[in-house]
Order: sequence, then structure tokens, then C-alpha cells
Amino acid sequence: MIRKLEQRRKHSARLPTLHSLARGLGVELTALLGDPPGVPSSGEADPPQLVAVRRAIMPPLFAPPVEPAGAEMLSPALLRAELAGGWTLYHAADFGRLMDVLPGIIADARLMTAVGTPEQRALGQAALGKALQLGGHLAIRLGKTDLALSALERAYLAAGDSSDPLLAPMVSNSAAWAYQRQGRLDDARNLAVHAADGVEREHTGTSEGVRVWGGLLMSAATSYARSDDYETANEMMVTAEKAAGRLAKLPPPADGKLVSVFSRSSVRIERVRLAVQHERPEEALTLATGIRLSKDTPPSWRTWLLLDVARAHTDLGDSAGAVRTLERLRKVAPAWMRHHTLAVAIMSDLWAGSRHTPGLRRLAEFLRVAK
Repeated sequence: MIRKLEQRRKHSARLPTLHSLARGLGVELTALLGDPPGVPSSGEADPPQLVAVRRAIMPPLFAPPVEPAGAEMLSPALLRAELAGGWTLYHAADFGRLMDVLPGIIADARLMTAVGTPEQRALGQAALGKALQLGGHLAIRLGKTDLALSALERAYLAAGDSSDPLLAPMVSNSAAWAYQRQGRLDDARNLAVHAADGVEREHTGTSEGVRVWGGLLMSAATSYARSDDYETANEMMVTAEKAAGRLAKLPPPADGKLVSVFSRSSVRIERVRLAVQHERPEEALTLATGIRLSKDTPPSWRTWLLLDVARAHTDLGDSAGAVRTLERLRKVAPAWMRHHTLAVAIMSDLWAGSRHTPGLRRLAEFLRVAK
């Protein structure tokens, strides 16, 4: 595989292979994947936006608390609306705008934890936990996994003081994702399984509980898959997909944007991804056929599905199918596509082929692959 990559006979490798290479080289997986699609690294100091996010997540040490100047505490409803808006920006991959607004959201949540009745402060802790979890997700997307884990540690502590029993398991799921990005697959799997067991014992009678439990099960399955145990991962995914059917019989969450992404369509999207990553393109396309995306499927998940389907077509030598899929992806997420390393790798493989399907050059020029 290394020889093929060096000779540019292949432009990407299976994720389990990349994890093995990262462990052997003693680096994080992100070092092999290149810059994430958030903010490309230039080797320079963090931009002011990211510095502000860092300060919001980790206030200055050993300094007296700063009194909020002229700040007014938001109502719980307005604060939840702020949080929902932040998560919407995240799922739309609008990371620049999210960096602009996230420090204010965290500050608003912190203020609510310090004033009001015990019930209000508990609501504030729940909001702070979700805001810091959002900061952790953003940091992962920017390739800052240590900052992410700092944010998630603080989010977990806030969850313990909140009135939301599902917040801590949701934060655990986020931490498992951060561990996956660092190549700590055993830690990620053990954390997700432990949290899922706790949710399954006490909270699967509500749609919120089912979604959190299902998200943790998917996370554990992903860790198995990246450890090259596809069979166990697939069994867990099938179990999760069956469990997602229960959601139709339960009242929906009050605000689905603040609960783990989990539905039949999200499970199927993840199954397509794992099949592609394990060089099972026929299986991936079969799984992708007839997917009905639910209304709460975030845009980022939809774009991932198109990217994985394009990869499967490419692996099967179906250049026309890959080009059709990439054209759809370009229409819905052009900026995301241009900055994504896998999209560039797929296009590089297609461009290096002997047959150039109509429309290929236009895409290759858009992704700056054509020479």
C-alpha cells in the first residue's frame, strides 16, 4: 500500500490501514489525512477567531473572575435557540461563522450557571455542557483534538451539575470520537460501550434516550471497524438500525438539534461509510440504494453519503457513476467538497485513469486536480 501511494497508483487507503500506519509512525491520524475541511493549517499562530474560542472554553488560569459588563441573562428558551443555531452552523460546516458566535454562546451559558434559582442554574449547566460539547466538536473538525478533549472534560463536569441525565452520555460519545481521531481506538470503544450500557438500563423509554443510546452504539461500532473488525461492527450497526425503528412509535424530542443524531437513515449512512472504508464497494452501493433521508438528517451527513457513494463507484471502475455523484455533491456543498481530502483523492484517482468521462475535466479543474 505504501508503495502504491508513493508511486501515485493509489491516492487513498482504507481507514484501518491508515490507523495502522499512524500507530507505526507514532503520529495522530490527522497527520496522514491532511488538513481537515475546517480551517487549513498554515503553520502560523492561531487566527484571532480560534484564540477567542480557546479563551471561551478555557478562561485564564489563576485570574480573578471577570464581571460581565452590562450583560443580561437570556431566558432558557432564548439560550436553547442560540445553541440550536450554533449546532445548525456546525452541521452546515460553516465553521468560520461558528467560531464568531460560539464564544458568546458559552459566555451566555456560563452567566446562567451563576445566577438565579437552583433550577435556573441547573438549566444553565445543561446549556453550558451543550455549548462546550459544540466547542469540542468544532475543535475536532479543526484538527485540535487536545483542545477538544479539554472542552469535553468541562462539558462532562457541567453535565454532572445539570438537570439533563442524557447530557453526560452525549458528551462521552463526543469524547469517543476525539479518541478515534487520535488513534485511541480501545479507549473510544470502551467509553462508548460503557456509556451505552448506562443509557440502555435507564433511558430507552424515550426518543431522546433511544437516540443517545443509538449514537453510542454507532460510535462503538466505528471503533471496531477501524480496528479492522468489520464483522462485529456490522452486527452492531444492524442492531442499531433495528432499534432506530422504535423512534416512529415514540414522541419526538422537544429539540432534536440538541440530541444525538440517530435515525434509520443516519445508521444506513454510517453503514455505507464503513463498507467503503473496508473496500466493499458493491455492499456500499447496495446499502445506499433507496435510502430515505429523514428531515432531521444534518446536511453534513448528506454530503458524506454522496462522497462515500462516489468512492464506491470509483473503486468499481464506474467513472460515470462517480462523476454523477460528485456533480450532485458540488451543487449542495461546493466549499466543503473543495477542502475535503477524500474528495480530492477520489478525483485524483479518476483523473489518473485512462478514460475521462464527460464532466470529469470540469470537476477536476474545480478541485484543482487537472494539470
